[in-house]
Amino acid sequence: MEKKLFLSFVFLVISFVTAASHNVPAIFSFGDSLFDAGNNHFNRNCTVQADFPPYGQNFFHHPTGRFTNGRTVVDFISQLLNIDIQKPYLEAEMEIFNGSRKDYPSNGLNFASAGSGVLNETNKNMGVMAIQDQLRLFINLIKQDRIDKNLVQQSMFFIESGSNDIFNYFLPVIDIKPDPEAFVQDMLVEVQKLVDEIYKLGARRIALFSLGPVGCVPARVNLPEAPISKCYGKMNKIVKRYNAGLESLVKDMPIKYPGTIGVYGAIYNIVQLLRAKPGRYGFTNTSGACCGDGTLGGIAQCGTQNYTMCENPNKFLFWDYFHPTEHSYKLIAKDLWSGKRSRIRPYNLKDLANIALRS
Repeated sequence: MEKKLFLSFVFLVISFVTAASHNVPAIFSFGDSLFDAGNNHFNRNCTVQADFPPYGQNFFHHPTGRFTNGRTVVDFISQLLNIDIQKPYLEAEMEIFNGSRKDYPSNGLNFASAGSGVLNETNKNMGVMAIQDQLRLFINLIKQDRIDKNLVQQSMFFIESGSNDIFNYFLPVIDIKPDPEAFVQDMLVEVQKLVDEIYKLGARRIALFSLGPVGCVPARVNLPEAPISKCYGKMNKIVKRYNAGLESLVKDMPIKYPGTIGVYGAIYNIVQLLRAKPGRYGFTNTSGACCGDGTLGGIAQCGTQNYTMCENPNKFLFWDYFHPTEHSYKLIAKDLWSGKRSRIRPYNLKDLANIALRS
C-alpha cells in the first residue's frame, strides 16, 4: 500500500512539473533568418525574401516568409510549450492598423529579420531590420503599454544572430577588415546592449543561442577562399570565438541581472553532432542544399533561377544555400527543449520554463 502511495506521489510530482513547464505564456524572438517568421515579407523595402515557392511547402503548404520548407526552431518550441506560433511583428502591426485585430497577440511576437546581424550596418542596404531596430520596436510597444509587463516577465526571450555578420566578413568586396578578435568583440557588445535593454523592460527568462557552423553552409562555395569538399575552417574559428563570448554573457547573467535565468543553447555542437552521425538522424546529405543551384546547391537561392530540388527534404541537413530543413530544426529544437548540458546549459528550455522566478 505504501509503495502504491509513493508511486502515486511520484506521478503527481511528474505531472505537476510537466504541466508547470507549460506556464510560459509567450516567446519574444530577436534575430535573423533562422528565426524570422515572415517579417521581411511585410517589409516592402526589404529585398531578402523567402515568400515564394517552394518555401513552406512541407508544413504550411504555402510560403510564409520562413527560410525553410516548414517550421523553425521557435515554432517547434512554441508547440512544445502548448502556445500558438508567434506572428511576425510587422504582420500583427498591419492587422492592428487595418482594424482586423485590436491588440498585439498574448503569445508573444517574432521580431527577427532575415539577412540582419548584430552589427547595425550588416546588409542594411537590403532593407533588413538590424537587431537594434528589432529592439526599438519592442521598446515602443512597452512604452505604449501595448504589451502587459507581467506577460513580459513570465515569457521566454530568444536571441540568435551573427551568422550574416561573420559570413559578410569573408566577402571579397570588403577591402578593409578589422582584426577578427576586435570584430567579434564589436558583435558581443551589441548583444550585451540588447540583453541590458530587455532586462530593464522586464525580461527574466533569456536564451542566447550560439551560431551553427556557418563555415559549413552550401553558400560558402561563393567565397573564393572557401573549400568545397569540407567546411571553411577559418570562418568556423571566428564563429566559435563569438559563441564562447555568448556563453560568457550567460554565465555573467545571475550577477549582472539579478532575478534573471539565462541559458546558452549550443546549436554549433548540436549541428556538428548531426553532421558526424547523419544516419542516426535520418540524413543522407549533410553538405549540399535540398533546393538550390550549382555546386552543393549553394550558388543561387532556392526558388530562383534554374533551381533543382531533392525528392525528400527530410534526408537533407540544409534546405537551401544557407538554412536548415524543417527536419533539422525539429532535431535542434528537441535538444534545446530537453537536451543535456552538452546541448544547452545550465538548464534546457523545458527546465527554464518550469523554474519559479524570484520576485
